[in-house]
Amino acid sequence: MSETRTLTTASRGSERPRRVRTAASEKSHRLRGKIFVYVAMSLFGVLFLFPLVFMFVSSLKPDAQILQDIDSVNAFLPTGDISLANYFGVFDRVPVARFLFNSVFVTVLTVGFGLIVNSMAGFALSRLEWKGRIVVLAIVIATLIVPFETIAVPMVYWVAQLPTLVMEGGVLKYDFGWLNTYEVQIVPFIANAFSIFLFTQYFSTIPKSLDEAARIDGASWFTIYRRILVPLSGPAFATVAILTFLPAWNQYLWPLMVVQKEELRPVMVGMQYFFQLNTAWGEVMAYTSLITIPVLIVFLVFQRAFVSSIAASGVKG
Repeated sequence: MSETRTLTTASRGSERPRRVRTAASEKSHRLRGKIFVYVAMSLFGVLFLFPLVFMFVSSLKPDAQILQDIDSVNAFLPTGDISLANYFGVFDRVPVARFLFNSVFVTVLTVGFGLIVNSMAGFALSRLEWKGRIVVLAIVIATLIVPFETIAVPMVYWVAQLPTLVMEGGVLKYDFGWLNTYEVQIVPFIANAFSIFLFTQYFSTIPKSLDEAARIDGASWFTIYRRILVPLSGPAFATVAILTFLPAWNQYLWPLMVVQKEELRPVMVGMQYFFQLNTAWGEVMAYTSLITIPVLIVFLVFQRAFVSSIAASGVKG
C-alpha cells in the first residue's frame, strides 16, 4: 500500500513540471502569434501610408524635383528644395477657403440629416411590426445595386422642376428649379439605403424586451427611439457618419452637373482648376493634402466606434 502511494505521489510530481512546460509553451506560442500579427499589420500599414506620405512630401517640392525624385526613394523623403510655396500657389489659383466652406457646409448637413432620417427608418424596419416591412426592406437593399450614374441625368431633370423660394431684392419669391443651390447638393443624398440597412441590423441586436418594458411604462415609440435606441447605438451612428461623410466630401460628378456658380462649388470640383493649362503637380499635391486632412481627422476620431459597429452588425443577418 505504501509503495502504491509513493508511485502515485511520484507520478503527480512528474505531471506538474509537464503542465508547467505545456503552459509555458502555449504562452510562448500565443506571444509569437501576436508578434506575427503586429508585424504583418505594421507592414500593411506602412504600405497603405506610402501614397499619403508621397502626397504630403511632394506638396513641399517644386515640380522639377517631384519628377526627378519619382524613380527613387527620395520621392518619400522631404529632401531638396523644401518650402510651402505650393500651398501659397493653391490659394492664389483657386478660392480654397470658399470651396472648403461649401464642402464642410454640404457634408455636415448631409451627415446630420442623414443620421436622423436613416436611423428613424432603420428603427421602423427593425422594431415596429407592420405589414410589408420585409418587402420594404428588400426594396431598400435592392436599390444598392443601382449605380448612381444610371439615374444622374433623370435626377438633374427632376431637381430642375422642383419648387423653391428665392430672395430677390429683399422680397421672397416662389420659383422652380434647384440648380445652382446648396439644397441640390444635400437633399438627394440624405436618405441612403446602406445606412438604413446598417441601422436596421444594429437595432435588431438590441433586445426587444427593452421596448416592451418601456411600452408598459407608457413610453411612445419615438421616446423609445430617442431615449433607448439612440444612446445604445453610438457605434452605428459613428459608422454611418463616416460612410456618409466620405461620399458627401468626395462628390464630383453631381456638383459638376448641377452647380455652375463658382461660389457654390465643393472642393472636388476645384481640382479641375489645376489641369486646365500646364499641370502644376506640386500645387495639385498641396491641394489634395488640404482636402485630405479633414477626412483623416474624421476617421481617426470615429475609428474605434466604426470597427465595433462593423463587428456587431456586419456579421449578423
